[in-house]
Amino acid sequence: MDNARYRGPAVVLHWLIAALIIVNVVLAWTWDRLPDAAVRPVIDVHKSIGITVLGLALMRLLWRASHYPPALPAAYHGWEKFLSHAVHGLLYLVMFGLPLSGWIMDSAWKNAATHPMAWFGLFEWPRLAPIVHLDPAVKERIHHLFGAAHSLSADALYALVFLHVGGALKHQFLDGESELQRMWFARR
Repeated sequence: MDNARYRGPAVVLHWLIAALIIVNVVLAWTWDRLPDAAVRPVIDVHKSIGITVLGLALMRLLWRASHYPPALPAAYHGWEKFLSHAVHGLLYLVMFGLPLSGWIMDSAWKNAATHPMAWFGLFEWPRLAPIVHLDPAVKERIHHLFGAAHSLSADALYALVFLHVGGALKHQFLDGESELQRMWFARR
């Protein structure tokens, strides 16, 4: 096995999480343009994807904690290695922060009791009980606070993905490193 490549589970989790995040961004950017009857189902899918990303990010973190990633190429400058580690760390923070802030926001939503959350329509996903049972005025403040955190986290995600993809493309095409192959499926 090539030691410069990520292992299969890391690659699968990376691309699965990336694809789900892209779908969720597209959903969030489009539901304001949908007819009223379509908005709630799209938001429900968005929530389901968010919870799925949270679970997959936890799996990825556990994998990462038990399997060392391949070393960065020796040709990378110190600042590039630092920036790579910083962006990856912040991406992990956002992969947890976005779904958690959304889940908290949803749990504090004033209509949560009349609109149960179902994971892809298959089974009811619980809201966070300590939040659900709070005073309505407190829940409204939490809803707004975590809605703002969710929005800021989304903005951070866009910037971090730009840096992550931009860095990978720079190393691949300007520096001549096999950067994209490190996180792609190995040929048999």
